[in-house]
Amino acid sequence: MLSSRYPPVLECRMPSWKGVIEHYRQWIELPQAVVPVTLLEGNTPLIPLPGLAAELHVAQLLVKFEGLNPTASFKDRGMTVAVSEAVSRGARSVICASTGNTAASAAAYAGRAGLQCLVLLPAGKVAAGKLAGAQAYGAQIVQVDGSFDQALELARALSERHPITLVNSLNPFRLEGQKTAAFEICDKLGGPPDWMALPVGNAGNITSYWMGFRQYLNGKLPRLLGAQAAGAAPLVDGHPIDDPHTIASAIRIGRPARGEQALEAVEQSHGRLLAVPDEAILESQRDLAREGIWVEPASAAGLAGLRQAVQDGLDLSGQTVVCVCTGHGLKDPDTVPQATAMHTVPAMLEAVEALLEE
Repeated sequence: MLSSRYPPVLECRMPSWKGVIEHYRQWIELPQAVVPVTLLEGNTPLIPLPGLAAELHVAQLLVKFEGLNPTASFKDRGMTVAVSEAVSRGARSVICASTGNTAASAAAYAGRAGLQCLVLLPAGKVAAGKLAGAQAYGAQIVQVDGSFDQALELARALSERHPITLVNSLNPFRLEGQKTAAFEICDKLGGPPDWMALPVGNAGNITSYWMGFRQYLNGKLPRLLGAQAAGAAPLVDGHPIDDPHTIASAIRIGRPARGEQALEAVEQSHGRLLAVPDEAILESQRDLAREGIWVEPASAAGLAGLRQAVQDGLDLSGQTVVCVCTGHGLKDPDTVPQATAMHTVPAMLEAVEALLEE
């Protein structure tokens, strides 16, 4: 029997799940004739964290684990809609700039649809697990000697000059898909959480969650807590950053494409936007791993931000809080939390028993 400290996961495996388009089609602005290009994305679980809830004096703390999507990140929600719409118009190729997760997702859905996929990456700044995904799914990868923001400008220019569809979050259909995560949270909780904390990089995700909550709910709305890495916090600092730096590569962005919408979402929700140091992000990554949830560093920024807000005086007693973890730890294996040392011993029972006695 499970200990009361670890209540069961809020089960999200809905019967006959067919992907986010089919399940939430009436809520997605997409022509009815569009045939979904799907990998059965979405339907990710809400996982209770009672130990961390006690630490933060929260009535209920849950993780929306988006790393359990088909390409191990939340990007699949938006990509299924963007690629489906592109195919319906007769598109034959797609393009994106990426710090890694968008690249893997775009390549996977393009492959599923039989489209060509061109990916522009900032050279030397993409985690190995993400680059491997884009390669495995068959994308044509070009490394740009510059930042993500420069790569995005090139991708946008190419999409304007050539018959190739841009599938970054500038594409409105991306947000149409990503907002379904807000629907799922409400469906499983029977209403909205009081607070929702999540990382902020290019700002499409926080924008889409707010879109989803506003569309789906009639009445109470959650408050949003957006967390940027301290070395890549243009929305907190109030100006673009030419050379953003953080170990959390997924949010290493100095000019968020959806920055204005993100600021509006935080203001309208009476929420908070703050910057957290890399040390706090890595600490939260380790703590999540000890709860059995391994995420890439950027995914832990929401929890790091929540902790910082509590330290700054935010009272969450009696509240329900959802932290969005956007990508799986396998996306960035070089930052794996090293909780224990490895030992090499002879293949002898006594040698292993000696370790147990230490």
